[in-house]
Amino acid sequence: MAPAIGAFISGCAGQDLTADERAFFRETNPWGLILFARNVGSPAQIAALTRSFRQVVGRDNAPVLIDQEGGRVQRLGPPNWRIYPPGKNLGALYAIDPVKALRAARWVARLMAADLHPLGINVDCVPVLDVPQEGADAIIGDRAYSNDPKIVALLARAVMEGMMEGGVLPVIKHIPGHGRAGVDSHLSLPVVDTPLGELEAIDFLPFAALADAPLAMTAHVVYTAIDAQLPATLSPPAIRLIRERIGFDGLLMSDDVSMKALSGSLDHICRTAIAAGCDIALHCNGKLDEMQAVARGAGTLGALALYRANNATARLATPKNFDEKQALIELSGLISTSV
Repeated sequence: MAPAIGAFISGCAGQDLTADERAFFRETNPWGLILFARNVGSPAQIAALTRSFRQVVGRDNAPVLIDQEGGRVQRLGPPNWRIYPPGKNLGALYAIDPVKALRAARWVARLMAADLHPLGINVDCVPVLDVPQEGADAIIGDRAYSNDPKIVALLARAVMEGMMEGGVLPVIKHIPGHGRAGVDSHLSLPVVDTPLGELEAIDFLPFAALADAPLAMTAHVVYTAIDAQLPATLSPPAIRLIRERIGFDGLLMSDDVSMKALSGSLDHICRTAIAAGCDIALHCNGKLDEMQAVARGAGTLGALALYRANNATARLATPKNFDEKQALIELSGLISTSV
């Protein structure tokens, strides 16, 4: 009988799994692994790392995630990979030529997927659906496509489809919206006092438009109109809103549980997130003692979470053929092609 799958995604410390990490992954069987710049060397090294993780957990399609948005959030870069534009550049193009912008968004995502898929990376934490508002912290900033929620939804849809055509699952983030946060949730807890009607008309709109996405990542943000005490990641009313009013029924993962927006022990945070309705807890920093606490708190995938997880990975497909040279010609001026 196959071991139960851990309801968490873990990082690792370096470019190869240590003996202790292998033992931990073998024992706890995390649903997935997430990579950061510290894990990135050569293409061959990354492929070996993803392969070794899957061998340890015994699942050929075990998710391996990365944040490859373009702009300032890009874990893969020169000399082996192209530099991609921030989301804001696609929004600026949309203001000039909407048709060209939507095509460009799809091409950018398709090229990113072509970078990721051969490395064994099958999940990219993109697109960003947050709608930035005046006075918000710069943590979202140019990562967002536009401050018009309808344009965000259109460009994000093109990115999502381009990723999936390339055999990589997208993650819509940060549900139900991080665009009003006045502080960086990596550093402290944002509190948003906007009325629910305004949130629904602006912040929630792109997420509702992409509610069919396979995966979503929560926002560590308190929305007082929903829950005056707890951030969405830990809040049963917020998760219920995500499921029922926004309509997302895919696999819901937390944002990184080690971010400073969340307080308390990691095992308590993870238990609270899972109890609130998150399917998976995400932990990124690769510190083994923290990973062990996350595994204790998150436990294993329940029946509904496992169903959603299986539905997500079932949407992985063999990449479709595409004309990379034509894509690069059309994207001339938007991306660096120096690799």
